[in-house]
Amino acid sequence: MAAGMKNLSKTFVWILMGLLMLGLAGFGSTSLMGELRTVAEVGDESVSVDAYFRELQREIRAVEAQTGQPMQISQAHDLGLDQLALSRLIALAALDNEVGQLGISIGDENLQSEIVQIPAFQGVNGNFDREAYRFQLDQVGMTDTEFESDLRKESARTIVQGAVMGGVEMPRTLTEALANYVLARRSFTVATLSADALETPVAEPTDAQIQAFYDENADLFTLPRTKQLTYAILSPEMLVDTVEIDEDALHRLYDQRAEQYFQPERRLVERLPYPSEDAATEALAQLEVGGADFEQLVRDRQLELSDVDLGDVTREDLGDAADTVFAAEIDDVVGPLPTVFGPALFRINGSLAENNISFEDAEAELREELAAERARRMIEAQAEDINDMLAGGATLEELANETEMELGNIDWTQQSDDGVAAYDGFRSAAEAVQESDFPEVAFLEDGSIFALRLNEVLPPRPEPLETARPRVAEAWIQAETGKALQNQANTVLTQLATDGDFAATGLPFRVENALTRTAFLDDVPADFMTQVFEMEPGELRVIPGNGTALIVRLDEELPPAETDEQRQMQDALAAQLNQALAQNIFDIFVRDAQTRARPVLDQQALNAVRASY
Repeated sequence: MAAGMKNLSKTFVWILMGLLMLGLAGFGSTSLMGELRTVAEVGDESVSVDAYFRELQREIRAVEAQTGQPMQISQAHDLGLDQLALSRLIALAALDNEVGQLGISIGDENLQSEIVQIPAFQGVNGNFDREAYRFQLDQVGMTDTEFESDLRKESARTIVQGAVMGGVEMPRTLTEALANYVLARRSFTVATLSADALETPVAEPTDAQIQAFYDENADLFTLPRTKQLTYAILSPEMLVDTVEIDEDALHRLYDQRAEQYFQPERRLVERLPYPSEDAATEALAQLEVGGADFEQLVRDRQLELSDVDLGDVTREDLGDAADTVFAAEIDDVVGPLPTVFGPALFRINGSLAENNISFEDAEAELREELAAERARRMIEAQAEDINDMLAGGATLEELANETEMELGNIDWTQQSDDGVAAYDGFRSAAEAVQESDFPEVAFLEDGSIFALRLNEVLPPRPEPLETARPRVAEAWIQAETGKALQNQANTVLTQLATDGDFAATGLPFRVENALTRTAFLDDVPADFMTQVFEMEPGELRVIPGNGTALIVRLDEELPPAETDEQRQMQDALAAQLNQALAQNIFDIFVRDAQTRARPVLDQQALNAVRASY
């Protein structure tokens, strides 16, 4: 019961989420049509309009958080979010109805104990504050009676859920069988036949062979679904050369970047402080006589090197220790020197020379930066007027003639990533655009604006041989090489079946011992270990690789190793299977309760909620 009661605070968490959901307080009685109060009746329970609205908003907000884009109610409907929210609430109502028929509840004392422990209801002294309690509930449009009723229902659900799911265990035999399957081991020998070892190398294909291979494998040379787009774009780069930069602005920016353009001489140092000068002097003596190194001194102080690393520092950073540190050589350890943390030893790891960049040397960089920024502002200022031109019926071609925008065309596919298609914003727009859409201005990541028009959608189609020829020839060579490797590997296989001597094949080979199904090997196909585990001891098999043929002999089948890993895996697998079985049983229980409760939907109320969103 105590564990169940701890879950009750989750109810209040969900309630408080309402504060983030467009101000739900007061929603329901006056915001929807007439006297509508419920969207569904489930046995003796009901699903209120407010509850449905909140759950629908929660689903929508979750998707918005993932995508970073606002979602309209029509989009939520297309994704089935409204049905998902309704289904969840009906399932909860069916469970509440079942709990009510069973007569399960908690006492007032337990309910009060849980309420007073909720932090949001506590005052500055940490004790329950009734005014805070009423204020928080008022913010989400609930009365204390409604809130306490929800808590009682939640606790009762928790009790029933625990009764249904508690003590459910999957048979141990299944757990052991699955663990044995995953952890079983195999030892095998594998030889590699590469294309370089072919007795007869594959020649270049003739025109007739290319044509025949293309005809037989046209599906391998198919162009993807393509959108033929026309776009107009205006980028900062297109305007940079026309932007005039004020000399005073250049000098101001240069002065603002003083830290970047005026870098004094610096040292890369580590500082190891000590509680007293005597302790620091004794540590330095250990270094000088060779009894310890700097790393050991750091460990003796129970520190890590990262704790004493100061990075690059200037004279000003070092204070009174500056002269000695800057006079030292690389790898020297000097001290004891005064610091704000007491006497310290310093190790010098590197030296950075003074680096001052004059205005004349920095001018080109500064001018380019200011010009790009002003070009972006010029584009922002033009964006609204250009959008108005599009709204007034102007075509992209007219935009290119009447503004500084440039016109372009692209055959766009989901694999396009060159030129304007390299921008995420353009790819998203290209993916979403439909033939009926009118062009509108959108911004790209670098401050550019663009508008696009879909001219035609080309379905997947065969690529003409004229453009596909290089890929056809390459595919033919790969196919013929694979056949030649298979034939020669079969010859080697016959030899091995007779003498079993991999060394006599003249091919490179290796012996792998006690590998599991999940073992990773270089230069083998993804299903290599799967095929190895299909083999019988002593069996020989040729497994095609990437430009190779692998000749494999299974030497030994081995059971799982008796290790802590095996026992931990069995325990973890048992826990997962038990949880999955318990959850499935509980889901069946809820579905049965829902069927017997016979939910009745109020479509008018559902429509009203969606219309009011």
